[in-house]
Amino acid sequence: MSSRSTLGTIKRVAAILIAIAIVLAAGILVGQAPAIFGVEEDPEASLAFEDQDGDGTNVTVDNVSLSEGGFVVISDSQSETLAVSEYLEDGSHDNVTIDIEEDDEPVLIGRLTATVHQDTSNDDTYAYDETDGEEDRPYLEDGFPVSDTATVTTTDDGDVTDSFEVDSVDVPSTATTNETVEVVAEISNPTDFQTQQPVDFRVDGTVLEQQMIDLEPGEVRNVTFEVDTAGTEPGNQTYGVYTEADGSLHTVELEFHATPSVTVTDATEDSVTVDAAIPEDGFVAIEDNETLRGTSESLEFGEHENVTIDLEEPPENVTIELEDEDALEEDDELTALLYSGDPDDYENESPIEYNDEPVETTFTLEEAMAADDDETDEADAADDSDTGDDGDDADGDDTDD
Repeated sequence: MSSRSTLGTIKRVAAILIAIAIVLAAGILVGQAPAIFGVEEDPEASLAFEDQDGDGTNVTVDNVSLSEGGFVVISDSQSETLAVSEYLEDGSHDNVTIDIEEDDEPVLIGRLTATVHQDTSNDDTYAYDETDGEEDRPYLEDGFPVSDTATVTTTDDGDVTDSFEVDSVDVPSTATTNETVEVVAEISNPTDFQTQQPVDFRVDGTVLEQQMIDLEPGEVRNVTFEVDTAGTEPGNQTYGVYTEADGSLHTVELEFHATPSVTVTDATEDSVTVDAAIPEDGFVAIEDNETLRGTSESLEFGEHENVTIDLEEPPENVTIELEDEDALEEDDELTALLYSGDPDDYENESPIEYNDEPVETTFTLEEAMAADDDETDEADAADDSDTGDDGDDADGDDTDD
């Protein structure tokens, strides 16, 4: 081999080794990109904006935390910007007061939203609105702007805004979880001019319905909202009616619409089927002298039919230790109970009570099987009666042809 060929081979090998070194170095650098190349994580922020009284000229944000500084923007239910804080340095800030411009009409009343914005223009001046959202965009969390809402109610001076007023709200103090509740609000126009304004109906702070009403000067009108409580959990619900600068809150106690119960409808040697009316999220457990035999899957509050409990497979994370002599007999007395909570955490959950007593029923597998057979026989008899089948010939003639 010539010296020139040898030299060429050495050069090629050296070039390959250099390329490999570059690739490895690049991999290391990329893995350290945030530190080496200045690539930073997304900016973060948090916000707490509580309900408060005000005179329409300022509001207070309880706390705001910004990783890179920025602004807190106050807007109304129509997403119109009403006021912007001064520039806030990065870090945590308590009791941030945000004022309207000195010559503006008092507008910081009603249901307001506070949103945290960045200072992407790096000039300590809020520019989101005037740049159509190109600059000073909101901080995001899970793809949504970091914000909080609060209700700011007026003081008693009566001269804050030209808003409609909520004179009264008629709402029942109690209701059940499967009815339509009617809420009637008396709304008045205290101004000297005709105007149209929105009236919001909120449940626990969330707008459920909005109606636009047009009132003459001094006119009073009833505005009716209908609330379907189906699917709403029992407990206290806060209903509110709001105009642009006034509002009224009321608490309604929702009661479970059925009597809590558990009824055994069928059984086999290794499973039990029940119907259950459960007033909160929970499950059905089958016990034998307080020894767990099985549970249903998780049940949402409400009425459930044909809930099956497997007596041989315990729920996840629950161990049932039984000896051979503990095998169930058809005449063993069992108890079906309603429990609140998670079946996988059975040992830490408690039975649901109604009138200070556990919601339960006792039975034997033999009784459950017999009851199901009786129901089947009755159903078959009813079907025969409906079809007129009494054992006669097909043509209805009970004599031989």
